[in-house]
Amino acid sequence: MDELTVIPPRSGTAFELRKGQRLRVVDLQGEQVSDFVCYNLHDRDEYLSSGRTIDYAETIFLTKGHPFYSNRSNVMFELVEDTVGRHDFLLTPCSADTFRIIYGHQHPHRGCFGNLSEALQPYGISPDSIPICFNIFMHVTVDGNTGKVGVLPPKSRAGDYVVIEAKMDLVVGMTACSAEMSNNYAFKPIGYRIES
Repeated sequence: MDELTVIPPRSGTAFELRKGQRLRVVDLQGEQVSDFVCYNLHDRDEYLSSGRTIDYAETIFLTKGHPFYSNRSNVMFELVEDTVGRHDFLLTPCSADTFRIIYGHQHPHRGCFGNLSEALQPYGISPDSIPICFNIFMHVTVDGNTGKVGVLPPKSRAGDYVVIEAKMDLVVGMTACSAEMSNNYAFKPIGYRIES
């Protein structure tokens, strides 16, 4: 697979990534977040864990060299290349409720949560089984004194990328994020490619 597969703005996809394969995720136009989640292909009750990954890394700023753990403390993948160095693993995927509660939308978009729910359904993964995603390229700040969380424009520019290497067979769900604030108020595509 040489060409990048494109995830259109405000949509999502799901696919299998085998142990040892690498996944390149590319910000095609800049300042665009991709929500990423994964599950053990052979046991979907094992899934990516924000809490365990942050706990073991002792940092919320995860980048090249960090392993990402499951809810069972097994390494699911490692981040092996990262041209940005700033991503988020604190905030939940945006949803219709996000747009209703935070933005006041009367007819909200289904968001990354809805897109992931649809994309993961063929793998037998229910909406209630979608955890906090690794929000690639998302720029979140935390005030060390007050704890206040801020969502700033991503630091990624057109062509920036991350590469993850699977440490087990995975089902991957990914989006081109739908939340205004996360993407500096523009919706753009995300590219990806599986590399052996």
